[in-house]
Amino acid sequence: MYKLRGGGRPDRDIWRSRNAEFFYGCSNASSKFANAKTVTRNDRYLVIATSGGLNQQRTGIVDAVVAARILNATLVVPKLDQKSYWKDASDFSHIFDVDWFISFLSEYVKIVKQLPLKGGRVWTPSRMRVPRKCSERCYINRVSPVLNKRHAVQLNKFDYRLSNKLSDDLQKLRCRVNYHALKFTDAILTMGNELVRRMRLRSKHFIALHLRFEPDMLAFSGCYYGGGDKEKRELAAIRRRWKTLHINNPDKQRRQGRCPLTPEEVGLMLRALGYGSDVHIYVASGEVYGGEESLAPLKALFPHFYSKDTIATKEELEPFASYSSRMAALDFLVCDESDVFVTNNNGNMAKILAGRRRYFGHKPTVRPNAKKLYRLFMNKENTTWEEFSTRVRSFQRGFMGEPKEVRAGRGEFHENPSTCICEDTEAKAKAQVESRKLGKKSKYTSKDAAVTVTNDDQTEEDEPDWSEPDYEEEQSDLQDRGLYNGTSLDYDDPSTSDEPELEEMLSD
Repeated sequence: MYKLRGGGRPDRDIWRSRNAEFFYGCSNASSKFANAKTVTRNDRYLVIATSGGLNQQRTGIVDAVVAARILNATLVVPKLDQKSYWKDASDFSHIFDVDWFISFLSEYVKIVKQLPLKGGRVWTPSRMRVPRKCSERCYINRVSPVLNKRHAVQLNKFDYRLSNKLSDDLQKLRCRVNYHALKFTDAILTMGNELVRRMRLRSKHFIALHLRFEPDMLAFSGCYYGGGDKEKRELAAIRRRWKTLHINNPDKQRRQGRCPLTPEEVGLMLRALGYGSDVHIYVASGEVYGGEESLAPLKALFPHFYSKDTIATKEELEPFASYSSRMAALDFLVCDESDVFVTNNNGNMAKILAGRRRYFGHKPTVRPNAKKLYRLFMNKENTTWEEFSTRVRSFQRGFMGEPKEVRAGRGEFHENPSTCICEDTEAKAKAQVESRKLGKKSKYTSKDAAVTVTNDDQTEEDEPDWSEPDYEEEQSDLQDRGLYNGTSLDYDDPSTSDEPELEEMLSD
């Protein structure tokens, strides 16, 4: 292969997004959005049981607040999934500041820590499910009648159960929950901030890489990475744990950009984008398939390679180590505070962080254009480094977290919170005028300000999602279900439920 000559020759500042200073997060409610006290009905309680790992549950929590507002109900602090793949016994208060959550949102939604007693006894809510991406009308038509009769409803498997298309005030409420009300506990914040501080002591700038290349992840994706019969046997054995998993053509998966990049491919992409071997990288990852052999090419490209396990002691991590969600929260904080965030997948954590980083100043967020990069990686032996790096930079245009890079309303709202991103047009116009006065060609062009993806590299339907392996999904789904017979409403109504959509259980 070609010899790398440092990084690529970047045509931009690799540590910031163009025109980011002209955009800011805006999530205040309009004057038409009534106070919770005037709309909440005292006889309606909504209980939410979330699904998945930390970030999948986070989407459920955010949407639960909005669902309660739609239903004019009091929200009970959401229950976290403690039984599925992650096997984490943490409840809401172990991860998030529950008192802050309740008080910050009190103006918009009434929230209580638990259901009140009914007749002096524990109140068991009626259980049901709603379809994925259920609209405002969907909640009113399906859940409201049950609330009117039973007064307390628990919505199970609550993840991605709210439409991406809502009124502006409800979208902004989503943002207030996600970016302001959901605050980690002091213990998590203290340790996470300390990890960030230690990375900053090592270098002025650093990259955080969310590297999803675990055996379960690769098996679930149905992808193949050239490891021969050994790889095929190992991943096939894991894949058999999902009885209903559809087996896709591995080559087709790669061609369509539906496979996570390998550690080496991530490293080559970053070097081509201009990040040299002196750049420090924090890697958030579980067990990497192939271990050190898989990581070796990435470490050769970026020798300054760190993780929470290398910059913190075992004793410091001990309070979090037995809880996957708390460990994930530490990685979340470091990735959020990094100068550049990079992912090799498009799972929950990647999406949540992409949206958060857009909201808080469009900090660079690199999402691989896997469909085009695949063809380039497959032909790398016949490509010069100069040509390779030039083509990588070209392919990644529109995949770097720039303002207006993605069309408003496209994709998951958690990833692209366009309703909550405002533009400072006055400051932008002033900068253009000052630039002209200096006799310089303005760098604030409309082309730069709106790098909207208009090609067909990855349409919304073709967007790769790397799913969350959940071995118990089928069993728990069957256990949850009942049958509505017209008299009892303690059920998961088949008409409002759906089969386990494994592709929707996105990776954390």
